[in-house]
Amino acid sequence: MAVLRGVRHNRYVFEIGASLREARVKRGLSPTDVHKAIRIRDRYLQALEEERWELLPGDAYAKGFLRTYADYLGLDGSLYIDEYNSRFAEHEEQPLQPQPMPRAGLGTTRFAGVGLLRPVVAIGVIVAIVAAVAAWQLNGSSKNTGGPPPTTTTGGTTTGTTTTKQHIPPPVALPTRAVLVAARGACWLEIRRGSARGTVIYENTLQQGQTLPVDLKNGPVWINFGDPENLDVHLGGKIATGKPTQVGSVLLTRSGMKPA
Repeated sequence: MAVLRGVRHNRYVFEIGASLREARVKRGLSPTDVHKAIRIRDRYLQALEEERWELLPGDAYAKGFLRTYADYLGLDGSLYIDEYNSRFAEHEEQPLQPQPMPRAGLGTTRFAGVGLLRPVVAIGVIVAIVAAVAAWQLNGSSKNTGGPPPTTTTGGTTTGTTTTKQHIPPPVALPTRAVLVAARGACWLEIRRGSARGTVIYENTLQQGQTLPVDLKNGPVWINFGDPENLDVHLGGKIATGKPTQVGSVLLTRSGMKPA
């Protein structure tokens, strides 16, 4: 394609939206045809072709939709992501770097000694509190220890007071993984470890009938849904509740889903 060849020599002639539209038209596809194939809504496909990034749910969705659309048309999805990142992506601020502590001079020796003394005093106070609580509990338990329970006589029959121990069921083990199932159609997904800024685990379109296991042993995962009504989240042999009804994100833990 002429538009894509121009990228290698002069990146400023690379129009993302125009090249997508041109590739779609050359293949004789309508936006409805594309929507049925990759399950990205018509209004989002139009936003991609017109480079109306503000109409997309967010930066992560823009890049995910862009890669899926480009790959479907037989284009280089990575090339489109690189172009988007260089011109439109919201760049995160650089994290603050820790500053080294100044070396203590002769004038700070007295304060350094005070700083070392404070943890020792705090530990001593904690030990004293723990010892006092233990002694109080031991004294209370010894007072409650006596002879057999009192008996009452009714009609010549002596009965004793008995105590029935309650049975406490053992805690139920939480599942260590979930399974995402595209049960009713394709669904674009972005999955990250821990939060929206965590390491990317999966970023693609899960086609209808496909399943995706997600490991939860190392903590929760953050999930972005492109078409959540098509997807089921199986957790502990049941379908988990709390999934958004439209484009949105959740935090999936071993005990269930909650809004992110």
